[in-house]
Amino acid sequence: MTIPMLAEKAGKLPLEPGVYLMKDKTGQIIYIGKAKKLKNRVSSYFHSVDKHLPKVYQMVMHVSDFDFIVAGSEFEALVLECSLIKQYSPKYNILLKDDKGYHYVKITPGPWPDLQAAKQKIDDGSTYIGPYTSSFVVTQSVELAKKVFMLPGCKKKFPQDIGKERPCLNYHIKQCCGVCTGKISCQEYNDRVQRAVDYITVGADKIVKDLEREMTRLAESMEFEKAAAIRDQLQSLRRLNERQKVVFESKVDMDAISVAKGGTAVCAVVLKFRRGRLSDKDEFLLKDDGTPVEILNEFVARYYTTRQDMPKEVLLELEIPDAALLAQLMGEKRGSKVSVLVPQRGEKRQLVQMAYDNAVTGISYRSRRSSREVAGLDELAKLLGLGEPPAYIESYDISNLGESYKVCGMVVFRDGKPYRRAYKRFKIQTVDGQDDYASMREVLTRRLTRLKNGDSDEGFATIPDLILLDGGEGHVAAIRPIVQQLGLSIPVFGMVKDSKHRTRAIALGGQEVALSSYKAAFKLVTTIQDEVHRYAISYQRKLHKNSALKSELTNIPGVGEKRAKALLTAFRSLEEISLADVQQLMDRGKLPKKAALAVYDYFNGK
Repeated sequence: MTIPMLAEKAGKLPLEPGVYLMKDKTGQIIYIGKAKKLKNRVSSYFHSVDKHLPKVYQMVMHVSDFDFIVAGSEFEALVLECSLIKQYSPKYNILLKDDKGYHYVKITPGPWPDLQAAKQKIDDGSTYIGPYTSSFVVTQSVELAKKVFMLPGCKKKFPQDIGKERPCLNYHIKQCCGVCTGKISCQEYNDRVQRAVDYITVGADKIVKDLEREMTRLAESMEFEKAAAIRDQLQSLRRLNERQKVVFESKVDMDAISVAKGGTAVCAVVLKFRRGRLSDKDEFLLKDDGTPVEILNEFVARYYTTRQDMPKEVLLELEIPDAALLAQLMGEKRGSKVSVLVPQRGEKRQLVQMAYDNAVTGISYRSRRSSREVAGLDELAKLLGLGEPPAYIESYDISNLGESYKVCGMVVFRDGKPYRRAYKRFKIQTVDGQDDYASMREVLTRRLTRLKNGDSDEGFATIPDLILLDGGEGHVAAIRPIVQQLGLSIPVFGMVKDSKHRTRAIALGGQEVALSSYKAAFKLVTTIQDEVHRYAISYQRKLHKNSALKSELTNIPGVGEKRAKALLTAFRSLEEISLADVQQLMDRGKLPKKAALAVYDYFNGK
């Protein structure tokens, strides 16, 4: 069917809750969704198609037909939607694997065994402990056990490498027992490995009691050196246990969930807190280009319909439309009430921030960009209600110094970094007096007109994802009509400063939004505002300086505006001009002999 035919069919759907199944020309289901009112939701796909987000647009372009199922309520529609998605795995839905695979703790064979985290169990003579479903738990447990019992973390092979090289830094800072020095017997090393295995399998409490008894026995036997080694292990265990004892005071089981976007990639992280401790982390790299709220809403639904471990509370960074329905669904699975919350402050908000920091790190690690850049752009997009983090940002600042020195600086930030190749400088040409609004209108009209006319210059050819003006709502109100008149859909916002000229807020929609609670966005906007101010005022000062220099040169007989400009271009400063001889003034400054003699005489007192 064509888009008009699909729109006509959608218009005949009932205004009842249900599930719709989009199909391509082969009849394959490519997207499944739920709706409170089927007619309204499905019809929305086939109207103003060109205004959809890229993901939705691509899906609609592949739809040839659709089916629907009426449900008794929106909750029943949610349950049915989740069941059908799990069954059909549609291309355009967020899909998560039902399990995380199996992971093992591996103890290699031989007289000097090594403790490792393994992703699979193979027939290599090693001993395997597990399986565990969480790679996070296995990796963390092995790392902590090695640290507590000072087991080597290097790639040396024992006994072959004993005594061959000097011990590494870990030995000197007492994080390795130093097997390579030859001072540790094979029996003592194996005892340490066994304690590490016991620590992983039975926990710290039992190991502490066993170590205390062993330390007492060794002390009574006058084996003080061995007793001291046990004492050090006990101290490490107690310090570690103290640090990990409680992450937060509440003993309620919680999951903290956050998503971060970087380009077209989305990283979703779930941190699981059980009895006050961080017990596990799930991380998913998604390919989706919806809004943060849409992604989070769909992710939470997919995640909890594939799992049985339901927490008492789910902590989210954003309000999602299906929060109440998902809480009901999870509560039925858990057998008791589940709350879906968006904490604004306090301990729970810190847990959500921890999840967000992990999501940002996931994007940063894969994109080779700093976490600060990823977080700044992602937070800014959420703050401003943008569908995507703005990869290409232009910022403008007007700088005035009297009638003769009115300028504007344009700076560009690409992927959160200054992109100086695209910076531009403007002289205000048509505005009388110091009118910042009119000056900003002139500059943006000139810049965007060059964009519309297909200017090939790099600084003018790119459509910005976001325009930030140094100023408040008045500046924004002056510019938005120009953007609309030129048929462009570029978001425009203002950067508001306080009385001390420091970034304070973002001006949007007739109001100001404080940046103080968005740390990464605050740093990014402050950097942009400082840079555009520096660039604009440096251009203004340069013009003022050049004008003053020209003014002095034009006092010399035979030197007018053009010759003064040529001299400054050739020699860059009055000092260089004053040191030049007549021939240099003629050759480099392009002056006739009479004017060159006049300049030379002016600076040499003749």
